[in-house]
Amino acid sequence: MYDEQQRPEPPPHGPLAGFTVGVTAARRADELGALLQRRGASVLHAPALRIVPLADDSELLTATKELIDEAPDVVVATTAIGFRGWIEAADGWGLGEDLLARLRGVELLARGPKVKGAIRAQGLTEEWSPSSESMAEVLDRLLEEGVEGRRIAIQLHGEPVPGFVESLRAAGAALVVVPVYRWMPPEDIAPVDRLLDAAVTRGLDAVTFTSAPAAASLLSRAEERGLLPELLAALHHDVLPVCVGPVTALPLQSHGLDTVQPERFRLGPLVQVLCQELPGRARTLPIAGHRVEIRGHAVVVDGTLRPVPPAGMSLLRALARRPGWVVARAELLRALPGAGRDEHAVETAMARLRTALGAPKLIQTVVKRGYRLALDPAADSKYADV
Repeated sequence: MYDEQQRPEPPPHGPLAGFTVGVTAARRADELGALLQRRGASVLHAPALRIVPLADDSELLTATKELIDEAPDVVVATTAIGFRGWIEAADGWGLGEDLLARLRGVELLARGPKVKGAIRAQGLTEEWSPSSESMAEVLDRLLEEGVEGRRIAIQLHGEPVPGFVESLRAAGAALVVVPVYRWMPPEDIAPVDRLLDAAVTRGLDAVTFTSAPAAASLLSRAEERGLLPELLAALHHDVLPVCVGPVTALPLQSHGLDTVQPERFRLGPLVQVLCQELPGRARTLPIAGHRVEIRGHAVVVDGTLRPVPPAGMSLLRALARRPGWVVARAELLRALPGAGRDEHAVETAMARLRTALGAPKLIQTVVKRGYRLALDPAADSKYADV
């Protein structure tokens, strides 16, 4: 029987080793991908959006001129990169000094410490910033002050702030929206289609979203291809949707999907959530005296990561659905993608699977019947009704 204390310590592997994670981000995708890969994940990157270059953004130019010409009472800065980008774009249009002069004379609110730093780097001083980094707290402050008849500018960063603009307008404010970093569909849709195909075939274990427009764009593309029901089924049952925050999750929640989110809306905590969630979803079984953990495209045997070919993973999952029970060759053949009708394909894939696992006795051949996982006797009763 397997005894953890008697076995040598296996070589370390990352908590996400053996899992494949989709990344839909356009901005900071390299950073997110590197964080995931350092923890062992395989990454499939498919930017679901592209960012309109600031210098070419006529809407941002129009809003900037409007604010310079007619001073607002309040300016709300929501993101550090968005605020810096706005000032840099204004500089490029020859309006930088005029914009800074205008901002010096208004009530300037910063959503969080990063934005506060960006404001001060421009020689400006914010009047207030919430400790929670919450736009809801910013809204509460404005409504308590009273906004009727006041002109308020809000710097957006590629995605809407649900309820914020509507609440201020309903309370009588005149709103000027500053659309920094607007999103558009990607010029090359092929990576998105590859990610969708991987999701609906369960080739992904999780997919990450760092903006609401990216989530909406992926759902829209799935609908265009007639894959929306399959995508929703995958995200509901097998592929974990992970969002950086509640605003990002809204398009998914509108389709009845539950999402996982970190407590702090940052890339690092998002990756930490994945490191907790995905290993917890892996199937772990005591087989032939070994501890076997079945991950997305690999198996951890006694703590050692064993990459397994896709056909082998399909067979192993079919066996693990009823651990210890004999699974007929015909049923295993149906589990093999594109195997046709030749049961010899099962034998070939099974041989490769045993080699990949490094412990051939994990899977027993039952003559003239099929194959079974050699479940440890003490575990038979636990899995008898699985």
